[in-house]
Amino acid sequence: MMSKEIKTIGVLTSGGDAPGMNAAIRAVVRTALARGKRVMGIRKGYQGLINGDIFEMDARSVSDTIQRGGTMLYTARCIEFLQPEVQQRGADMCKVFGIDGLVVIGGDGSFKGAGKLANLGINTIGIPGTIDLDIDCTDYTIGFDTAVNTAMEAIDRLRDTSTSHERCSVVEVMGRDAGYIALWCGIVNGAEYVFLPEVQNIKEEELIEKILMNRKKGKRHNLIIMSEGVGGSDELAKRIEAATGIETRATILGHLQRGGSPTAVDRMHASMMGAYAVDLLCKGESNRVVGFKNNTYVDFDIDEALAMQKDISSRQYEVSQMLETR
Repeated sequence: MMSKEIKTIGVLTSGGDAPGMNAAIRAVVRTALARGKRVMGIRKGYQGLINGDIFEMDARSVSDTIQRGGTMLYTARCIEFLQPEVQQRGADMCKVFGIDGLVVIGGDGSFKGAGKLANLGINTIGIPGTIDLDIDCTDYTIGFDTAVNTAMEAIDRLRDTSTSHERCSVVEVMGRDAGYIALWCGIVNGAEYVFLPEVQNIKEEELIEKILMNRKKGKRHNLIIMSEGVGGSDELAKRIEAATGIETRATILGHLQRGGSPTAVDRMHASMMGAYAVDLLCKGESNRVVGFKNNTYVDFDIDEALAMQKDISSRQYEVSQMLETR
């Protein structure tokens, strides 16, 4: 879908926050200004859009933000935006503030809202910002690398203390519907077992047997990583302790995985994606999602991107199983 020349670009972050979002905002603002466009920041996602919480940004607005976690524009989940009349209010508010191009940084729910605005005449581009790596049209999503590194470092620390006490550790990481954080941590932290929402054939009795076998072989610590989408980490820890007699503790890492200064990988990709999104708008493009495929920045139709279904890498899961203690 092509449109008239864009003069003013708005930018918002929506849904869950992710480290690197500020780098993307910064790139959108400064690239747009370099292209001779006005830039409007929209606070608190779609909720801020319909409420008119909008302000003009300049190059200084994004100074000293690239190293900060979270999002300087704040974020919120706006269930109201599912309603057509609220979507129209969002489009109308864009027109009130002169916004004819919009960059939406978020996940698949955010992209659905972006698609609705595109259908209402606002040229819209999505940037994948989610720690879950659960968008199929891209090999990378902003925040994933930082979240995995945060979880990895926390699990390494847990392993140290659990080994000292000869405990078994059950660690729950984020990922409601997607298990990529758990899968990656399973490999990079050397877990004995990984529970993923995408894999339904894991047998708890096999885990119990493995823990007992490991203890017979002299292993003093076992690590089980569970995605939050599987759930029940506290209950699992209790069952393991009851069945093995080994002290077992559950640790839920929770929202600390969303925070912290973004890694170089997240800053770099977020910056490149932000600039790419502005370039698309300057070309008159709309209803597109920026992606990173085969080491190249690309873009997809939003509806096409949302129709794609992402699953975990079968090869990575196979490797995680091969690397488990035997």
